[in-house]
Amino acid sequence: MFTFEVLPPPKGSGIDSVYDAIDPLMEFEPSFIDVTYHREEVSFREFPDGRIEKKVLRKRPGTVGISAAIKFKYGVEVVPHIICGGFTREETENGLIDLHFLGIHNLLAVRGDNLPGEKHFRPTKGGHEYASQLIAQIHDLNAGKYLDEEIEDATPTAFTIGVAGYPEKHAEAPNLKSDIRHLKAKVEAGAGYIVTQMFFDNTKYFDFVRLCRKEGIEVPIIPGLKPVTAKNQLHTLPRTFNISIPEDLQREIEKCSDNRSCRQTGIEWCIEQSKNLMRSGVPVLHYFTMGKSQSIREIVARVF
Repeated sequence: MFTFEVLPPPKGSGIDSVYDAIDPLMEFEPSFIDVTYHREEVSFREFPDGRIEKKVLRKRPGTVGISAAIKFKYGVEVVPHIICGGFTREETENGLIDLHFLGIHNLLAVRGDNLPGEKHFRPTKGGHEYASQLIAQIHDLNAGKYLDEEIEDATPTAFTIGVAGYPEKHAEAPNLKSDIRHLKAKVEAGAGYIVTQMFFDNTKYFDFVRLCRKEGIEVPIIPGLKPVTAKNQLHTLPRTFNISIPEDLQREIEKCSDNRSCRQTGIEWCIEQSKNLMRSGVPVLHYFTMGKSQSIREIVARVF
C-alpha cells in the first residue's frame, strides 16, 4: 500500500494542475492522498532542474476546498493538513466543522512554518503554539466539546489524527530524544498515527521507530520518501528539510553527467528503499511528490 502528498496550486491556477499530478498515480490505488497547507504565504517549489525554493506567494487556495474536490472526483480518502500558524481556535473549529460536513474525517495536524523572515514560530493571537494543543482541540470535538460551552447535545466529530515525525529530528529540537518526547505528547493528546519526514537511509527510520517504541509510542509510523531528481539537491534537500544524504547516494549522484541520469539514480535508490521497507513490514509507504508525479509513478509501478 502507498500514499502520496500533493500541494494546492498557487493562487490563480486551476484545479487541473492538481488533477494532472494525481491522475498518473490513481491506477495503483493509493490508500489516501495527503493535501498540504502552508502558513499564509510560504510554499516549497521544485523546479525542473531540481532546485527546491522556499517561495513567498500571495496565498494558495484553501486546503478544505482542494480536499473536497479530490475526494469527490476520485472517491479516495483525503488527508488535509491542519496547521496552527495563521488560525485562531475559532477559525480552526470552523474549518474542522466544514471538513466534518464534507465527510473528510482523516487529518494531519502540524504546527506549520514560521512567517517569512522570522527565525522562530510565532502563533496567531488566539491560536495554538504547539501541534499537541491543536490535536487536543480536535480530540475535544471528537468528544462533542465545542468552544461554545453553551451548545447542548453537540454532535461529536469522528476525526482520525495523524502527526509528523522526524527520524533525524526537527530542525528546532536540541536532540532526537527530546524531539521524540514531544512526539509522544502529541500521541498522548490524541494522535493515531505518524508520517515521517523524508529520509534516504532506512537505518534512520528503523532507529527512529525503535526509539519511539522504547518511549512508549505504539501508533503506526509511516515512512515518508522522496527521490532525488537533480544534482543540486545534494545541498538543497539537507538545507531545506534538515536531513542528511548517505555517502553512497552522494557518490552515485556526483557521478551523473546530467540531471536526467541523476533522476534515474534517485528513482533506483528510492525503489530499493521502498522494497526494503516493505520487506520489513511497514504499514504503508508515503511519497512526497512536490507537485510532480512522474518519478513517483515509476517507483510505484516497480514496487507495487
